[in-house]
Amino acid sequence: MRNNDILRRLRYVFDFSDSKMITLFKEGGQEVVRADISSLLKKDDDSDFVVCTDLVLATFLNGFINYKRGKKEGVEQVAEAYLPNNLILRKLKIALDYKNEDLLGILSLSAVSLSKHELSAFFRKKGHKNYRQCKDQVLRKFLMGLQIKFRGEPTTDTPSVWK
Repeated sequence: MRNNDILRRLRYVFDFSDSKMITLFKEGGQEVVRADISSLLKKDDDSDFVVCTDLVLATFLNGFINYKRGKKEGVEQVAEAYLPNNLILRKLKIALDYKNEDLLGILSLSAVSLSKHELSAFFRKKGHKNYRQCKDQVLRKFLMGLQIKFRGEPTTDTPSVWK
């Protein structure tokens, strides 16, 4: 799943304006301007399209956490250069202050049925025997569930990638 798609979906779900996006990036420790945001949110075939790297998405998610939960005392959160789906899901869980039951509820809105054990496997360390990689489909369905919760049922203009 492309980071630009995740950024676009989060912007839509939470109805972030350009100024709010700039604020969230600033909260994460990166100064951006409106043109940067616009380039990240453009369609893939647009000439001004800029690929959203893992570092950029991690910075945005860290800013989202700081905005929703407040900055953590002590050491500043460093954006990760590598951002697997498991970490994206974890950062969203932290930002939204969700428990596992909340995540399961969001996933059920988009017709995904996972057990608590399957979900907790996404949050284990990579070397752990019960670790499970979060596939694109699970993250996509989670974002779809957030859309349903915060914006209502998906519309007919929702891209088929999200269905």
